[in-house]
Amino acid sequence: MNRVLVTGAAGYIGSHLSAQLVAAGRRVVALDDLSAGRRATLPATLAFVEGDIADRDLVAQIIREHRIDALVHLAAHVQVAESVARPGKYHRNNVLGALNLLQACIDGGVTRAVFSSSAAVYGAPTRSPVAETAPTIPINPYGAGKLFVEWMLRDLAGATMAGRAPLRFVALRYFNVAGARAGGGLGQVAAPGKATHLIKVACEAATGARPGMEVFGADYPTADGTCVRDFIHVDDLAAAHIGALDYLANGGGNATLNCGYGRGHSVRDVIACVKAVSGADFPVTVAARRPGDPPELVADNAALRRAFDWTPQHDDLEAICRSAYQWECQLAERAQPSQRSPAAARAG
Repeated sequence: MNRVLVTGAAGYIGSHLSAQLVAAGRRVVALDDLSAGRRATLPATLAFVEGDIADRDLVAQIIREHRIDALVHLAAHVQVAESVARPGKYHRNNVLGALNLLQACIDGGVTRAVFSSSAAVYGAPTRSPVAETAPTIPINPYGAGKLFVEWMLRDLAGATMAGRAPLRFVALRYFNVAGARAGGGLGQVAAPGKATHLIKVACEAATGARPGMEVFGADYPTADGTCVRDFIHVDDLAAAHIGALDYLANGGGNATLNCGYGRGHSVRDVIACVKAVSGADFPVTVAARRPGDPPELVADNAALRRAFDWTPQHDDLEAICRSAYQWECQLAERAQPSQRSPAAARAG
């Protein structure tokens, strides 16, 4: 299980995972179209291929040339609000692209896959924390697409083909990923004014890269009226992927698992935390709710802990916000004043 194809490897989560895989001695082939990622974030020692996950011929070539053992599929469009406005874009890439990728992997003899799914598959759950057995009723095209790929994996794994070992998979349902690599060097990068993740947007406001930020909705049925989310540090999430690869290598069966810490923080909690760790104040205004946002999403992570003996190392909101702020300070130091965005930040 030492030759791993990672799609979306040059993105935020992919770059952290690739660094951990290389450090663990795995041979990594990174496939990314660079529409959102950057080649410079990846270790120099891995093999990099620029291309589209929907290109079955390309994927087949990669599998043959590098003798790929396992797939980690991260590549996807990820903005919930955009998925509501442009569902076709999301279904073409996230669903049809995934089908082409998975079929090429199966045809090439790859029998183990780890899939980047999402808590968005739950929609707006009525109970919290939410377990994997909760109803899956997505309320936006992004979540619907992730659920459809989970179904595809289930169906493909259930298919029997003469002379071929069956596909086995782990689908990891991410909650809210945040933070940056301890010690610097890796973090989330976005074009000026384009970030949508709450903690990153707040950190941009704290560094002065944005003049302020908006909160989308303050009338939700939560303690302070703002959305509540379970924030997981990106390095802990990357470690869960390696745990999933090892689990499959050791004969583990198909599994769908939540990735979160099991505790929620409101949007206002996060903003207050970023202000505290940065020592900066910045304007915060309230805007209308954003389409497709559920009031609360908090993980029941008991199944993940059991499956991989997963023990998070960064389960602390202050530490997550501090690492994200330190990374944002690094980006601000590199940026020229003319590159900074005058647009107000938006996050929900």
